[in-house]
Amino acid sequence: MPANSSDPTRRNERSRRAILDASMSLISEVGYDNVSIEAIAKRACVGKQTIYRWWPSKGAVVLEAATHSLDPVVAFPDTDNLVADLRSQLIRTMDVVTNTGFGQAYRGLIAAGQSDSDLLRAVSDQIIEPNVAAFGARISLAQDRGELSADADVQTLRDVLYGVIEYRLFHSMPIAPSDIDAVLEIAFSGVR
Repeated sequence: MPANSSDPTRRNERSRRAILDASMSLISEVGYDNVSIEAIAKRACVGKQTIYRWWPSKGAVVLEAATHSLDPVVAFPDTDNLVADLRSQLIRTMDVVTNTGFGQAYRGLIAAGQSDSDLLRAVSDQIIEPNVAAFGARISLAQDRGELSADADVQTLRDVLYGVIEYRLFHSMPIAPSDIDAVLEIAFSGVR
C-alpha cells in the first residue's frame, strides 16, 4: 500500500474526527483556498505528518469531511408522499449547503477538481453518486406505487430539483425553503 494511502485501520478515531472537524471549521472561517494542511494540523492539535499519512492532499481531507457532513442528508424519508419526501430531503440539503462549511468546501473541491481529475472523480463517487442513487431509489419506489409516471424523465427531474441548489450555491445567491417549494411546484404542476 502506498505511504499516502488512507488506511482507516491505522487511524486514531479521535485524531481523525479532530482533523475532519478542523478542516470544515477552517473552511467556514476563511474559505477553501485559504486553508492549508498546516492550519488543519494546528487546529486539530496533530502533526502535519499525521494528516499526510492518512490523506494525500488537502482536497482528500476536505472531501472526507464534506462527505461526512452529507451522510444524514442523502437518506430519503418515505412517508408515501413523494413531493413531501423530496421537499424534506431538499430542505435538509439546502440547510447543509447554506448553514455549514459544506457549501464552501464543495465549491472549493469542484474548483480544485478542475486541475485534479482524481479529486473530481472522487467528488463524484463520494458526494454526487450516492445522492443520485438515493434519489433514483426513491423515485423508483414512487413509480412502483403510481405516485409518478413510469416513463417520467427522472434524470431531468433530478437536474431541475437539485440544480436550483447548485446554481445558487455556485453563484453565491441566497436560497430559502420558498425556493424549494417553487421548484417543486414547477416540477410537479408545471408552468402554464
